[in-house]
Amino acid sequence: MPDARFLVVFDADSTLIRNEVIELIADEAGRGREVAAATEAAMRGEVDFAASLRSRVEQLAGVPLASFTRVLSRVEPTPGARELVEAIHRRGGVAAVVSGGFHEILDVVAPDLGIDVWRANRLVSSDAVLTGEVDGEIIDAAGKAAALREWAREHNVPTDRTIAIGDGANDLQMMDAAGLGVAFNAKPAVRRQADVVVGPVDLAQVIPLLP
Repeated sequence: MPDARFLVVFDADSTLIRNEVIELIADEAGRGREVAAATEAAMRGEVDFAASLRSRVEQLAGVPLASFTRVLSRVEPTPGARELVEAIHRRGGVAAVVSGGFHEILDVVAPDLGIDVWRANRLVSSDAVLTGEVDGEIIDAAGKAAALREWAREHNVPTDRTIAIGDGANDLQMMDAAGLGVAFNAKPAVRRQADVVVGPVDLAQVIPLLP
């Protein structure tokens, strides 16, 4: 991969996009309220993320893949997302996303927003219906930090020229690994530990922080 001047790694849900995608999918199964409460606890860091994700995904069993069209129609990019990605590219940077969410959604949303590289969990399906399982190793806090380091190496970007942007407890290791950790639309624990806190829900506010 070509060298880059810097690397920006976004969380997806409630950061690059306004939604928590697992809640949108759970709505298709009539279980949105229960899954939303469990997601909130995971983002506050009250429960183990991987265990929480597996239990939440179990609630998605039986959702047909055809309903993902409806889910995608409800996904809203965060205000300023396109402007920030465009600014990253203008300045010679790479825009990346690592998510505890799902490739099934991110594979559509990320390229539309101009993201260069992304990584997320995958849902298992059988006969075009979700089984309620996650395929392979779950991308958790450690997985997010590992992705940031891997992409920095691939693009020959020093750690001090990396930026991580997130909102939940599972973003803290990634933010700690980065040269600059930005809390965006974030939970209190994340705001306390971040290098910078962005209050307005507008990703264009991050542009002045770019190298």
